Amino acid sequence: MDIPHVRGRVAMQAHVALPEGTVEEEYARNGFFGRYAHLYREHPPVAWTRIEGPLRPRLYQVDATAPGDYLGGRVALLANADCKLYAAALREPMPYFFRNADGDELLFVHSGAGRLETDFGPLAYEPGDYLVIPRGTLYRLAPSSETHLLVVETAGELAVPDRGMLGQHALFDPAMLKVPTPGEGSTLAATPVEPGGHGERGKHGHAAEWRVVIQRQGTLTSVFYPHCPLDVVGWKGTLTVWQLNVRDIRPVMSDRYHLPPSAHTTFVAPGVAICTFAPRPLENGDPRALKVPFYHSNIDYDEVLFYHAGEFFSRDGIRPGMLTFHPQGIHHGPQARAAQRAPAAQRTEEVAVMIDTRRPLDICAPATALELPDYWMSWQPTRTE
Repeated sequence: MDIPHVRGRVAMQAHVALPEGTVEEEYARNGFFGRYAHLYREHPPVAWTRIEGPLRPRLYQVDATAPGDYLGGRVALLANADCKLYAAALREPMPYFFRNADGDELLFVHSGAGRLETDFGPLAYEPGDYLVIPRGTLYRLAPSSETHLLVVETAGELAVPDRGMLGQHALFDPAMLKVPTPGEGSTLAATPVEPGGHGERGKHGHAAEWRVVIQRQGTLTSVFYPHCPLDVVGWKGTLTVWQLNVRDIRPVMSDRYHLPPSAHTTFVAPGVAICTFAPRPLENGDPRALKVPFYHSNIDYDEVLFYHAGEFFSRDGIRPGMLTFHPQGIHHGPQARAAQRAPAAQRTEEVAVMIDTRRPLDICAPATALELPDYWMSWQPTRTE
């Protein structure tokens, strides 16, 4: 263990009993796991008056995505070599099946309900569901109500993180992960997805066809079959589709110390960590303990936060369906009014998904149409929304 140096007025226990008239900034490497320094400042590092240049906190209203074709209507938001983030919305069952050969996919269901049909069988989905789809799995979505999704495509394999000293049943027991069974409730997959019915001729002069769209290196290829490609009657093994709802996550807590976001990690992939903030009591065991996140500047990670439901404790003017992007190198932390109401707060009711990436994320051009450009001003105490 590195022995810390101590100079000037500091809090000896991080995030507890800050010196009078100061705010705390965590300046750290490797997320919250590397060498660090806690800086005690007289002014919040977000107390800027203006920002010139592209590096600024950003906010997107991603649930404004219009329903349409699952692939053609997806809105690319952010991307790097390890992952890509999309907003997607659809009302009707996909008229094709999809296989992603570029990476694993994590679909987070923000709103709507329906069925995910896969090689392994179908799963009914609802708001708050994570749907983990391994690379190369054939699937399609059949919504029963308008569905809005946050889609995270990872180049590496998605997995459940090692819980270390917490043990393998912390946050959620792996037995809570649902997996599909072939044939259970799968009715839509029994009908052709191309025009024309059984025994008729399709638009290309063939008998009824089922279409499979394959993505490889960002390019789409269509393959057609005279039979339903979801024809698996049984499977066994350790690789399959997973489903987990946020209500089944039991967050770790500390009554006297504010835990870093990494304590809430739900899934990991190379260069990517996906965390879930779920309703939980706040740090009520010590009146001197911080209840809102400490200021930090993400030295080694970009941070994305998608707000799903509830009241967002550390942010004003944030509503469900919004997504914030805090890039490496610029500070963020609680807004002024969040810090003011923190002492009386007993718990947080927010549900949010955080994606941290080791490599910097690029903003995709389509995201511009969803951006709320004044977000960087929201830390100013004169803001009223």
